[in-house]
Amino acid sequence: MNGTARNVTLWAAAAGVVAIGLAVAAGELSAALLSPSLSPVSAVGSVVIDAMPAPVKDWAIGLFGTADKAAFLVSMAAVIAVIAAAAGILELRRPPAGVVIVSLFGAAGLAAVLTRAQMSVLSLVPPLLAAGVGILVLRAFRARILSWRDASPGEAGARRRDVLLTVGGGAAVGVAAGALAGASRAGQINTVASRAGVVLPAAALPATPIPAGAELGISGLDPVLTPAADFYRIDTALSVPLVDPQQWSLKVTGLVDREVEITFAELLAKPLQESHVTLACVSNEVGGSLIGNAKWLGWPVRNLLAAAGVRDAADMVLSTSRDGWTASTPLEALTDSRDALLAVGMNGEPLPLEHGFPVRLVVPGLYGYVSATKWVTELKVTRFSDDAAYWTDRGWTERGPIKLSSRIDTPANGASPDAGAVTVAGMAWAQHTGIRGVQVRVDDGGWSDVRLASGISADTWLQWSAVLDLAKGDHTVTVRAIDANGREQDEIVRPVVPDGATGLHTIRLAVR
Repeated sequence: MNGTARNVTLWAAAAGVVAIGLAVAAGELSAALLSPSLSPVSAVGSVVIDAMPAPVKDWAIGLFGTADKAAFLVSMAAVIAVIAAAAGILELRRPPAGVVIVSLFGAAGLAAVLTRAQMSVLSLVPPLLAAGVGILVLRAFRARILSWRDASPGEAGARRRDVLLTVGGGAAVGVAAGALAGASRAGQINTVASRAGVVLPAAALPATPIPAGAELGISGLDPVLTPAADFYRIDTALSVPLVDPQQWSLKVTGLVDREVEITFAELLAKPLQESHVTLACVSNEVGGSLIGNAKWLGWPVRNLLAAAGVRDAADMVLSTSRDGWTASTPLEALTDSRDALLAVGMNGEPLPLEHGFPVRLVVPGLYGYVSATKWVTELKVTRFSDDAAYWTDRGWTERGPIKLSSRIDTPANGASPDAGAVTVAGMAWAQHTGIRGVQVRVDDGGWSDVRLASGISADTWLQWSAVLDLAKGDHTVTVRAIDANGREQDEIVRPVVPDGATGLHTIRLAVR
């Protein structure tokens, strides 16, 4: 292949990438105006995530943590770019093969949109528009590249500059359109404004104040109350569902004496209560950070279920999110005395958009995959034998009680503190049971009790600390928790699947 032919092929590949990039930007920009909660990219991505084998999802969460969505989108963009480059080359050499590929992209976007719970008539427009833009741009680019390839030697330079300006200009337009789409999502702007306009009522039952001794004040130790901005987020929503609180309602259906429905205004008018509750993700590895504690404001779920009249045959509530995600919560966890809430507030503010605004479920003692439904729209009273939720369909257990656990926050694993007195500190939790004690072990020595901070309640984590006398050299420090019933933390190492990891958190120190 001569230099000109090679350059033509490279420009054809670039033209394919830019054409499909413009198509994606057009789809996202039109979705921002017509269907803010659902775009072609988020729809296709959600379908891929739903179809992804559970072990792959678990691997991604374990590797990337709360950055799993960003990592997925980057990978998705890379795959699209490779296919787009191939489309550009094929359109040049074997037309209309490239156009067919672009059409398939559009068809995939349309099909994905049709599967989503947020689908509306307007949400069908963006994938069709994206396909149209991609086809027109790709054909236009091909014409310019052919003109350059077939030009006489005297005209080749001008034709090449024409290709450069056209494709380069298209790329600039695509970047600008993508940025505009991200900045002008009308629905998000409206939802943010709606959230800002929400005035939470005072709690009829305020939360128990955080005890004076709950914070040990040790550098590197997580605070007892996790700021909303730092609270972990693990869910399947590539784009945050945008729910207008004035249009929101929650239905109770299934095995009930009467179906009931409550609006946001009606919910705010109820006697709300505040509760400090620690939530944890089942994908949290031993010693991991997918856990946080917040002060939640809401109305007990048991009151709403009582109004519906739960039938004796029921043993589970299947909650559904605005984006179609589901969780199966044991009925007793929503009807007993624990503070299972229809939460509207987090740390004194309306729920953040990414944490379920306007309403989400908060259930003490259960991992989020069976309880913490964000953007909740339906509670179906049913039976485990009759219905299955999103994650239980993918190999996880039906019931997900949070396991007794603890971790070391400071020093960090691999740190090199000076010999002598070394302060070790961390967190321990046994939600809905409470912590009786925490112990640490140095190397293969015996277990020693540590200092416990004052706990807020049995539904929250607490801090602990110990001062260890460590000699120069390499050491390991291990922690274990003991719950209020005297049960010791499970030492057997198990993975997060199917119902949460077990084992003891150990760090290694190179003491100087």
